[in-house]
Amino acid sequence: MTRSFFPLALAAAMTLPAVARAADVPPPPRIIVSGEGEATAAPDLAMLTLSVMREAKTARTALDANNDAMAAVIAAMKSGGIADRDLQTAGIQINPRYNYTNDPDGTQKAELVAYQITNTLSVRVRDIDKTGEILDKAVTLGVNEGGGISFTNADPSSVITQARKKAVSDAMAKAKTLAEAAGVSVGKVVEISEQSYAPQPMPMSAKSFDSARAAVPIQAGENSYRVQVNVTFEIK
Repeated sequence: MTRSFFPLALAAAMTLPAVARAADVPPPPRIIVSGEGEATAAPDLAMLTLSVMREAKTARTALDANNDAMAAVIAAMKSGGIADRDLQTAGIQINPRYNYTNDPDGTQKAELVAYQITNTLSVRVRDIDKTGEILDKAVTLGVNEGGGISFTNADPSSVITQARKKAVSDAMAKAKTLAEAAGVSVGKVVEISEQSYAPQPMPMSAKSFDSARAAVPIQAGENSYRVQVNVTFEIK
């Protein structure tokens, strides 16, 4: 039995011009703008990064000394009201320290002189008023490496929502201004995207930890949350 493929081939051929015409149609004119919004809130959390470094001739001795110092720091955190869930080991590093010398023939020699053990602890302080006291205790008990401090919010969603709304309103106002200047009208939103920016931690150097042995004044201030949106509108 002979089958004919003509109807199928004809149907495919008939659809090609339509596809080609659709591809040739340019997209409708559009306005692309960006908008920014910012909202602030008083922080309710302090995030600390504290490091203890100990050095000794052997790694075992250095680790034992570091363990004792960090155990004292953790105990002080707990006695100050910091819960177990708010204490987390962020990293432990074991680094040999070498002394480099040059022989008369120019050959460089490396002599192992000590081991450095660094233990880093992340601390979440839910009572911001205790931040200075916690830092003072930590330094007194052995924290001696650079760390970080940041003030944040446990739930910043409502603040970010405010910033997001302001960013969209800003974008819409810009689009309207551009459309009026061009003698056209703003149509529906075709595409929208956003970027959010949260407060960043402030680094603390070893020098600042040394100076923290006195009373530690802490100013939490306000957190600023910024949102940037990119919005594409159709032009009527």
